[in-house]
Amino acid sequence: MAKVSYVTEEGLTKLKKELEQLINVERPAISRQIAEARDKGDLSENAEYDAAKDAQGLLEARIHKLEEIVRHSRVLDESRVDTSSIQILNRVKLKNLKNNAVVEYTLVSESEANLKEGKIAITTPIGKGLVGKKKGEIAEIQVPAGKIKFEILEISR
Repeated sequence: MAKVSYVTEEGLTKLKKELEQLINVERPAISRQIAEARDKGDLSENAEYDAAKDAQGLLEARIHKLEEIVRHSRVLDESRVDTSSIQILNRVKLKNLKNNAVVEYTLVSESEANLKEGKIAITTPIGKGLVGKKKGEIAEIQVPAGKIKFEILEISR
């Protein structure tokens, strides 16, 4: 049984665009590279051929993974997201009680996570530690560097 991935409409669109790019642009380009390398003769000592075959293997693995994610994705209705306690698609404002730094994250599926955009996967230690918490509560979360205490300042969508 494949794992269901809950995504936003925007996230699903990005995944589909990436998949389309890989299938319609990247796959033919690698096929051409393999054909060109094959035309150069002896394949046993042809580094270009080996590199192109390796790239093809990685590409096909990525295509397969994206197809699985897209096939098993369920789009969440962002307008129906509850903000009484933290769950997927919530934007949370947190205060790190050790250094008083205030950070904001949106909890998303693994396929949409992007730390530069402030989107963390709900499956990360921080994501798991925040789920179900309410505004004003303290979340004590075990991360690789030790335990961090966060005060939940705000929950929004």
